[in-house]
Amino acid sequence: MSERTVTMGGAPLTVLGEALSVGDTAPDFQLVDNELNIKTLADFGRKPKVISVVPSLDTGICDQQTRRFNAEISAIPDAVVITVSMDLPFAQARWCGSAGLEDAITLSAHRDETFGRDYGVLIAELRLLARSVFVLDADNKIVYVEYLDEIKKHPNYDAALNALRSLIK
Repeated sequence: MSERTVTMGGAPLTVLGEALSVGDTAPDFQLVDNELNIKTLADFGRKPKVISVVPSLDTGICDQQTRRFNAEISAIPDAVVITVSMDLPFAQARWCGSAGLEDAITLSAHRDETFGRDYGVLIAELRLLARSVFVLDADNKIVYVEYLDEIKKHPNYDAALNALRSLIK
C-alpha cells in the first residue's frame, strides 16, 4: 500500500492507497446513501460521472465544491455528480436539506476505509478523505483525476467540467 503526503493548512498528513490515473477503471464501491441504502458504482449506470471527494460537507470549501459541481452538472444532460465523504448519512441528508440540494447525491464512506484506500484518498491521521475529483466515462474509465496537495484549496472546477463535457455527445 503506498502513501503520499498532503497538507491541511500547511501541516503534513499521510494519505493511504494507490493514486488512480487517467485510463484506469474506477474501482467499484459500496457506500451508504442518505436513506442508509448501499450504493455501488453500477447503480449509476452508463452515465458519465463526476466523483467529488470532500473531507466534510460541513466545511466551507467542501460546501462550495459540492454546490458548484451540483449547479454546473445539473445543466449537463445524462451526467451525474456523486459527492463522497466520511460524514454520516444523517449529516449528509441534513446538509442537503439546509443547502436546498435535496436531489444531490451524497454517499458516505463512514462504514469502512475501502473507498478511501481504493481511490487513494484516505487520510490516516484523521480518517477523513482527501479532496479530489474523478471524471469517469460511461464505462467507468477515468478520463480526468485531480488530487489536491493542500486540502484547503479548491479543485480545478473548469478542468473537471471540461473533461465531463467532452464525454457528452
